Amino acid sequence: MSTKIKLGILGGGGDSLIGILHRVASTMYDQYELVGGVFNPELSESIAFAEKIGIRTDRIYKDLDALIKAESALPREERMQVVSILTPNFLHFPMAKLLLENGYNIICEKPLTTTLEEARILETLLEKSKTVFAVTYTYTGYPMIRQMREMISNGAIGKVQKIDVQYYQGWINPIIHDAEKRANTWRLNPEKSGISCCVGDIGTHAFDMIEYVSGLEIKEVLADLNYLYKDNVMDIDGTILLRFSEFVKGVIRTSQIATGEENNFTVSIYGEKAGLKWEQENPNYLYLLQEGEPLRVLKPGHSYNSELSLDGTKLPPGHPEGIFDSMGNIYKGVARAIKKEKYHPAEFPTMKDGIRGVNFIEKAVASHQQGNVWVKIDE
Repeated sequence: MSTKIKLGILGGGGDSLIGILHRVASTMYDQYELVGGVFNPELSESIAFAEKIGIRTDRIYKDLDALIKAESALPREERMQVVSILTPNFLHFPMAKLLLENGYNIICEKPLTTTLEEARILETLLEKSKTVFAVTYTYTGYPMIRQMREMISNGAIGKVQKIDVQYYQGWINPIIHDAEKRANTWRLNPEKSGISCCVGDIGTHAFDMIEYVSGLEIKEVLADLNYLYKDNVMDIDGTILLRFSEFVKGVIRTSQIATGEENNFTVSIYGEKAGLKWEQENPNYLYLLQEGEPLRVLKPGHSYNSELSLDGTKLPPGHPEGIFDSMGNIYKGVARAIKKEKYHPAEFPTMKDGIRGVNFIEKAVASHQQGNVWVKIDE
C-alpha cells in the first residue's frame, strides 16, 4: 500500500500559475499523491480539469462541504490527509476554518486571511485540532535564502543594522489604466482581495522574508501607499519604513506598476561585519559583501553551505534551481511534520508567520490612512 500523503486541492484549476506550482512541488520528493479536490466553482469544469491532468474524477467534488462529507465516509487510511487552499483571498478563512474543524492538515496560500480577526480565529482552532498548518511564503524554500538565514543566525555578518527589500512588478499596468478592467479584477476588489492589493500580495512576501532571514521582528511601520486613481480603492504601489529597534531600521519598496519589471524581488541585509544580498530572478547566487574584500558569490550544492540549505538542494552545483524547487522544499517540510518526522523549524512557514503577515498588511494600510504615521505591529 502507498505510504504517500493523500493530497486534496481547492482552487488552482485552469491556467492558474499557482495551481501548477503547487502540483509540481507536491510531486518532487515522492511524498504526496493528489487524489482529488475542488479545482473550480463549476463541478463540470473541475471534472474536465481532473481529466486533463490525469487524475481520477470520483473524488472531484462540487464544493468543500461535499468533499468533507464524502471523505469522512471513507476508511481513515484512504481519506485526504492534507488540503491545499489556492483560492482567491476571501475564501481562505471559511475554507481553512471548516477544514480545521474537521481535523485536516492544511497548506494555505498567502495572505492567510483578509483580516487579523479571522487569523486569530484560525489560530484558536489550530490549537484545538493539533494538525499541521503551513502558509506558502514560497521564497523561503530557496536553498540560498536558507543559507542566508543560517549565516546571519551564526553571526557571519555581525549585528544586523540595515535591511532593504525591494519587490517590483509591472503586471497591473495594462489593468490599472483602464477603468473597466480595474473595476472587474478580483485583485482590486476589497470583497475578494481584502484591504490591500500590492502590500497584501507581494509586500507580505517581503515582510515575511525579512523576519525569516534576519531573525528579527518588525516592531513598527510607516507606510506611504499609492492608489494612482481616485476610483481605485486598493494600493498598487508603496514604500514602507520599518523599525526593528531604536538603532535597527529598514525599508520595503513594493510596486505592481514598476513598468517592465517581472518579479524583481531583492533582499539586502547589512551587518556590522558584512552584508548579504539575494535576487529572486537570479536565485542561485548569494552575494557576500565585506569591507576591503572582493565580492564573494555563494552557490547552492557546495559543502560550504549549511545543512538546511543542502537539504533543500536537489541538484549538483551548476544546475539551476527555481521557484518550483522552492515550493517543493516547503511541501517536503510539511510532509515531515505530518509524518511526525524530525524537521528543521525553518522548513516551512507556519500559521504564526501567516498571522504576522496579515497583521503587517492591516498596520501598513492603517499607517497610510492615518496620515503616514508610525504604527506598532501587535505582538
